[in-house]
Amino acid sequence: PGTAVPMPDPLGTTPPAASQPASPDEREQIELERPTDDGGIANPQVDPDEPLPEVVYDLGKLPEPVRRMHDLIIGACKSGDIEKLRPLIGQGDTMTQLSLSEIEGDPITFLKGLSGDTEGQEILAILEEVLSAGYVHIDVGTPQELYVWPYFFALPLDKLDARQRVELFKIVTAGDYDSMKQFGAYIFYRVGITPDGQWTFFVAGD
Repeated sequence: PGTAVPMPDPLGTTPPAASQPASPDEREQIELERPTDDGGIANPQVDPDEPLPEVVYDLGKLPEPVRRMHDLIIGACKSGDIEKLRPLIGQGDTMTQLSLSEIEGDPITFLKGLSGDTEGQEILAILEEVLSAGYVHIDVGTPQELYVWPYFFALPLDKLDARQRVELFKIVTAGDYDSMKQFGAYIFYRVGITPDGQWTFFVAGD
């Protein structure tokens, strides 16, 4: 706990996404670039000299608002109906961040566009799998305090043991893992929830 992991950039602070829809192959590919020193989302602050953050699996240790939001999202995923995410995503300034770039239009339509199927069930499956992994409690006692799933985002990938790599491969492929090691961090989908139960982000990329 206390390991600093950067928040995704707020909506509207990065250039708008291209209007041309991505092909299925492009959606599945994780675009990687070398880490920079800007301290942003492209360079997760995982200090190899710091103790590794505690990985927690016990949902009973979550504050009640966090546990409630976690369970509501899981329930929506299990229903197979992506519309059930709409009230959880919200709207306006407190809307869940769904992209590192500004999105235009309806958030549910945007999520369906990320999915390999037309109904958004693939993205629901990814979201459920992410929230079924262990989590970390980061930036404790600061305004940036968060509970983040999966825990891989806060750990150096070269420090994962064999059991943890099996858990990682439930979410990404071995090829993705090799690419992420070259990048230096886990950059696939992750979820952040604040201590008061605000679903802050569900994003992927660098």
